[in-house]
Amino acid sequence: MTRVTAERIGLLVNPTAGKHRGEQIGTRVADLLEAGGREVVDLTGLDASRAEAKARQAVATGDIDLLVVAGGDGAAGLGANICADTDVPLGIVAVGTGNDNARELGLPVQDVEASVQRILRGSVRSMDLGRVSGPDGEPVRDYLGVLSCGFDAVVNERANRMSWPRGPQRYNLAILRELPVFGAIHYDLTIDGVEREVDGMLVCIANGRAFGGGMKVAPAADVDDGLLDVVIVHDIPIPTFLSVFPKVFSGTHTTHPAVEIVRGARVSIATERIVSYADGERVGPLPATVEAARGALSIVR
Repeated sequence: MTRVTAERIGLLVNPTAGKHRGEQIGTRVADLLEAGGREVVDLTGLDASRAEAKARQAVATGDIDLLVVAGGDGAAGLGANICADTDVPLGIVAVGTGNDNARELGLPVQDVEASVQRILRGSVRSMDLGRVSGPDGEPVRDYLGVLSCGFDAVVNERANRMSWPRGPQRYNLAILRELPVFGAIHYDLTIDGVEREVDGMLVCIANGRAFGGGMKVAPAADVDDGLLDVVIVHDIPIPTFLSVFPKVFSGTHTTHPAVEIVRGARVSIATERIVSYADGERVGPLPATVEAARGALSIVR
């Protein structure tokens, strides 16, 4: 753990997010960083892909000492992917609709000034990432929090196809629409070389503890232990599932006999019709292999 000493800080923000609230937040963050005596490198692009390319180039060439992202879990996840396995730390200004990863890391949430002060005066620590690769072994994506591979992923996929309502209510409506047609999913799992078959309502592979706006799906997960928590909710009737699922917000679902948590450093998962999600973003269809990339990210905490 070391103190933040960065002089040139790259700032990555989506200016059109939140009806252009992102632009206002980005300006405020830049003003505060400059008031703190830092040089700010604007990495905003014409679109998301161009902005990401600029940020990756700045990290690769050493043009910045620290990357700061402003937004929710998606922005934090993007920053983690850009900074992974580099000497450039990541700072997070958590101002999105979903800020599970920032909250679980003990970072300020919805407070620009406190976030910037943490970035200017905080400490840089290493943490693990979940590292997803496809069936061909090619890397797909790193993630901070939780890879969703069951009911939660199906709901995310449905919600992303909906244009109304906006915000968290869209996810809630997607749950109501998915429940009447949802059934257990068959999975082939390999956890640290041990093969097993599972019929389950939900399987997720957790590096961090929470996702989905405060769902503590893996309450004992630790981003510093080099392990992933594989959370399995076995096949149960929908009414029983409805009684268990809300308990995920308090983390007390783990006491139910249908809930199993297995830890491992490498997990392969295969099933049909599931598109996985992590850090609020679409990762891709299964099968996939996930590894705990120990200490892969330096982050201001």
